Amino acid sequence: MAKTASTMIDLGSALPDFRLADPEGEITEREDFLGRPLLVAFICNHCPFVRHIADAFAELAREYQAKGLGVVAINSNDFHAYPDDDPEAMREETRARGYVFPYLVDDTQAVARGFQAACTPDFFLFDAEHRLAYRGQFDDSRPGQATPVTGADLRAAIEAVLAGRTPSPDQRPSLGCNIKWKAEA
Repeated sequence: MAKTASTMIDLGSALPDFRLADPEGEITEREDFLGRPLLVAFICNHCPFVRHIADAFAELAREYQAKGLGVVAINSNDFHAYPDDDPEAMREETRARGYVFPYLVDDTQAVARGFQAACTPDFFLFDAEHRLAYRGQFDDSRPGQATPVTGADLRAAIEAVLAGRTPSPDQRPSLGCNIKWKAEA
């Protein structure tokens, strides 16, 4: 299985603009989260790295949304070439995993490019002023390893942001499948 690391853009970067719909057509945009921290996760349905953490990610999102964290997931894969990631499959994944956050379709892939997202999963945590506080891995667990999925790295960053502190700058890149980019015309 090919591995791609996240780009690790500069901490303090501003939250890129986004306005996307979920598979039901419900719009979610950056302005929906003004004044509160926001976690943006680039995920998809078929990636083994995402599948490995998906249940724990759903649980983490439920826990921290209840504490005031905004959470959105974005699927930027070319679902025409990868039908397991199409909007209908996203609906099924949302139900099966119990996602309680918007799972958005980035059909043009412009949002992924704006974030400089590279892989699935790729996590970007912004503070209440929408400055990047954390980018990197969920935890040290990978498919095929015995390391348990805990979300330890992301949890520590979220706890710091919710407490008004700066997360440790010692952050490890996420590792996963590359985003499935559309062929350039």
